[in-house]
Amino acid sequence: MILVRTIILLSLTSLFATFNLGVEGTVCVDQYDPKADNTGVCQKGLNHGEAVQNVEMDQSIVQTAEGKLRGCIRHTLDGEEFYGFLGIPYIKPALGDLRFKAPQPPEPWIGIRDATKVGSPVFHKETFTKSFLGSEDGVNLNVYTKKPIPQGSKLNPVMVFIHGGGYHEGRNGPDTLGPEYLLTEDVVLVVINYRLGILGFLSLEDPSLQIYGNAGLKDQLAALKWVKRNIKNFGGDPDNVTIFGQSAGAASVEYLVASPAAKGFFHRAIFQSGSVGSFWAPGQRFAKSLLQFLGKGSLSDKEALQYFKSLSARELYDVMDNFTKSIPSRTLGLLGPIEEIPNDTAFITKHPLQHILTGDYNKVPIMMGYTSNEVICLSSEIMADQGKSFVDNFDIEFILNAMVGIEKGSETSKKYIQRIKETYKMPNGEINKYLVLSDLFFITGTVGCAKHHAATSDKPVYLYRMSLDAGLNIFKRLAKLDLPGVSHIDDLGYLFKNAAFPSPKNGTIEEISVRRFVKLWTNFAKYGNPTPNESDVGLIWKPLEPKQDYLFDIDRKLSLLTEIEPERMKLWREIYQLNPLTKNLL
Repeated sequence: MILVRTIILLSLTSLFATFNLGVEGTVCVDQYDPKADNTGVCQKGLNHGEAVQNVEMDQSIVQTAEGKLRGCIRHTLDGEEFYGFLGIPYIKPALGDLRFKAPQPPEPWIGIRDATKVGSPVFHKETFTKSFLGSEDGVNLNVYTKKPIPQGSKLNPVMVFIHGGGYHEGRNGPDTLGPEYLLTEDVVLVVINYRLGILGFLSLEDPSLQIYGNAGLKDQLAALKWVKRNIKNFGGDPDNVTIFGQSAGAASVEYLVASPAAKGFFHRAIFQSGSVGSFWAPGQRFAKSLLQFLGKGSLSDKEALQYFKSLSARELYDVMDNFTKSIPSRTLGLLGPIEEIPNDTAFITKHPLQHILTGDYNKVPIMMGYTSNEVICLSSEIMADQGKSFVDNFDIEFILNAMVGIEKGSETSKKYIQRIKETYKMPNGEINKYLVLSDLFFITGTVGCAKHHAATSDKPVYLYRMSLDAGLNIFKRLAKLDLPGVSHIDDLGYLFKNAAFPSPKNGTIEEISVRRFVKLWTNFAKYGNPTPNESDVGLIWKPLEPKQDYLFDIDRKLSLLTEIEPERMKLWREIYQLNPLTKNLL
């Protein structure tokens, strides 16, 4: 199926890279500086930089399987202290012979490792700033906890966040993914980096080379294995781990749900604005086409690997970027997960939807959802290189042909062009093209996967829509969008503190909404149910049932709907039936 990959390669972190602001309410000065060797400074634990006399009793010192870590004090939205442990390596650096391969366990260290500084991001280029950040040795994670030394037998639920960015950019820095909101509740938060771009998703067919693909997803699984080994020493419960992610991070979460290799490493899952039902989620094998573009099509896989290893990370980026730009703008996406040939390190060997549709996946409680008008972000001039022109030149006939294979000029095409115009007609008579694309790229996939999970699992599936348009809607506020609806990534402003925004004031809709989001998300992490008590947010959120849909609408006022975008989903269900690849999606 054909699509414009760049339309959905939206990265929270690349947007915020344009705002070089400090993080409010913390001891740490933790901005990542791409020009510095050691980024960020954080004062040491309870002693604020002074020597620790009794290391064993210092809450800022934690023992892991690989060695000891020193963290730092931070403060929640309520001013409560917690501890941050930053830049923790969870795999052996994927350099040299390990480049492009499945991750290896991290190496131990002697003494106390400084975890008070923000670790390097994984090498990538941020879309909006056009800046190159990070290094190949940037696969690390951050841990935030109220009690690094467990007190008695009580351990807190663990939440592991996977950032978005279309598999080609993004980072885990606390300037954009700040823990100050979620840590108002008793949870342990882990935020990870993972390999991106060609470094994370190159695959070669020669099995002797062991470049099977999906290294980025295997990094994510390695992070969960690290959590399983170590999180108890941070006060976290290794038997109560929730994975959650946004956009490509959400699709990654559902890949983990589908992956046999990930069984037992998590216990609940949240997908925010992304799923394996999204057209953009799967990647493809691109190595041969790339080599042909470079005039090296005659190279064997072994020779190709030697060539790729000879290039620096920046050179690899440039090669891939030039290749992508050479392809007609309306073409298949490249970077992303693939179906691997069977091997000892395989993450997934068949399309994830096959796992979901047949019930062959890791059955855990699921919470998933979308924002009301995901693709309005493309109306902004700052997205000029990321698909704005595609929206400006909106072509329904092309979309029907590209996505579903309906022949251009056919009676079927004419019929559904008219149906789409009628269904998405706005009061001014124009078609709501942003909503059409939101449904295509995000909402139909999310709704379809939610229904399939509910039909094939005995675990609850909770579906939400974010309709709230307020001061912490990140993209809308920063891009100054005036279109109705909630944009892609707007939800993250109510879960993570962002340096571009001050903390919300008490009693405002922003503060009320932050507490609602945090309560719903952390309740789900604790209990597998976002509303175990009606008093938590004033309304019970019901899971999907075999013969009854429920959609929890998060707005200034919460509501529980008994239909899911009925007119729009009915139309796309009918259209998707025309293609064997999409007929079962809705």
